[in-house]
Amino acid sequence: MKAIIIGAGIGGMSAAAALDQQGIDCEVFEAVKEMKPVGAAISIWSNGVKCMNHLGMGQIMDDLGGPMHNMAYLEGFSAAQMTRFSLKPLVEEVGERPCPVSRADLQSRMIDWWGRDKVRFGKRLECVTQDENGVTATFTDGSMAHGDFMIAADGAHSIAREYVLGQTVERRYAGYVNWNGLVEIDEAIAPADQWTMFVADGKRVSVMPIADNRFYFFFDVPLPKGLPEDRSTVVNDLKGYFEGWAEPVQRLIDAINPDTTNRIEIHDVEPFSPLVKGRVALLGDAGHSTTPDIGQGGCAALEDAVVLGRCFAASCDIEGALQCYNNSRLERVKDLVLKARKRCEVTHGFDPAETQAWYDELRAETGVGIMSGLSKTILGGPLG
Repeated sequence: MKAIIIGAGIGGMSAAAALDQQGIDCEVFEAVKEMKPVGAAISIWSNGVKCMNHLGMGQIMDDLGGPMHNMAYLEGFSAAQMTRFSLKPLVEEVGERPCPVSRADLQSRMIDWWGRDKVRFGKRLECVTQDENGVTATFTDGSMAHGDFMIAADGAHSIAREYVLGQTVERRYAGYVNWNGLVEIDEAIAPADQWTMFVADGKRVSVMPIADNRFYFFFDVPLPKGLPEDRSTVVNDLKGYFEGWAEPVQRLIDAINPDTTNRIEIHDVEPFSPLVKGRVALLGDAGHSTTPDIGQGGCAALEDAVVLGRCFAASCDIEGALQCYNNSRLERVKDLVLKARKRCEVTHGFDPAETQAWYDELRAETGVGIMSGLSKTILGGPLG
């Protein structure tokens, strides 16, 4: 049995690992000639780390994950502490730690684990066909590949999605812009073992530790879509958006390198079904593109892979196994997309009264409420 896997990102490589565990031959095709990830880092919460362990790649998380032992919210203008707590109770409850990691390092290590020479780069999907003999992928360079089935992990702009659904699905602008990158850890900005967030006026500034003494940072600002900004203006833009904010925020802005800072207009995709058409299945962002507001985008792709592997472990019938995958994932991924959307709206001031109520809740938060929500999301995954 042979699978064609479209995409060598987190979803594609985890799918390859899961299918390989079931003795299925996998051929991986990646659109770009060289991996250049969007986004500096990614939050892999405990459910995602469990999936990496299950897929045999747990060592990668041990090597790349930062020491995120605590969590804190600070008021943006004054840096006054709203809440701060240890994540140890969460780790003890769910059985695994969260691992914020460099996205580039994670993808590179996953590809190396699989075998870089086994990934065919520069193969951008153009169209998909299938019949009783299997699935054929045609690429923009005119080449083709054939397999018994296809796992399409070709991202938020998926070509395969249109084939599966028979229509184009428009991405939805979430209403805010995110700047992100990496800086050397500076404890004048925040403690080195803590996820620290500054919040005010529907805006957010965050730093979290990753490996090699680095902070992953991001700035969120509610803005209209399509503003003409670029790397050359990033420092001045952020200085303007965060004028009057506390000294640690100003220090972070001064520390960033505009040449390695990403500016992303955040989108998601309305939950849809099905994820499968015959012998073609969507996985990761191709099937459930979400905002990053609950840190579950990468985790959901890893969960997809684990469930995919389980379905093939239970059945050698390709279409039956893919339908099992579809049925097992639809409600879970819909819940994650909508939960992230709701968190996005509260965090970014879509209803100012609701956002202010959240700020007031944070000032009374002991950590129990936040960790309860995190725990529910984590334990809702396929590995508990």
